Amino acid sequence: MAQDSKKRHVVSYENMSEEVAAAFAARFPAGMNDCLPELTRYTKPDGTPFYAVTLETADAIYLVKIKVEVDDLEDIERWLEGEEEAENEQVAGTNSGNEGGTLPDDNIAEYGSGDDDSQDA
Repeated sequence: MAQDSKKRHVVSYENMSEEVAAAFAARFPAGMNDCLPELTRYTKPDGTPFYAVTLETADAIYLVKIKVEVDDLEDIERWLEGEEEAENEQVAGTNSGNEGGTLPDDNIAEYGSGDDDSQDA
């Protein structure tokens, strides 16, 4: 079949048929890592962008849309200023409440059993 007579389809990565998913896996065996260099940005008529890779099968050519999260300028500025790290520490609770104290495992002898005494004799 000549390439010009192939049907053309647009599908999202999440909603691919089994046939298209198998072709995707054959072409990009390492998954997303393999397809990233071929990822192309397209613009819809309303001006919103989407990203996709072209995938050709025996009877059709598919434009497989892949969701890509693009950093926005405000997120980058917050990251550069360190605000995000402070928020993450606050959420994760890095302050353990044991300031200056010893951890329970520092004196491991407290947890020993009486079995060790019988081996020394």
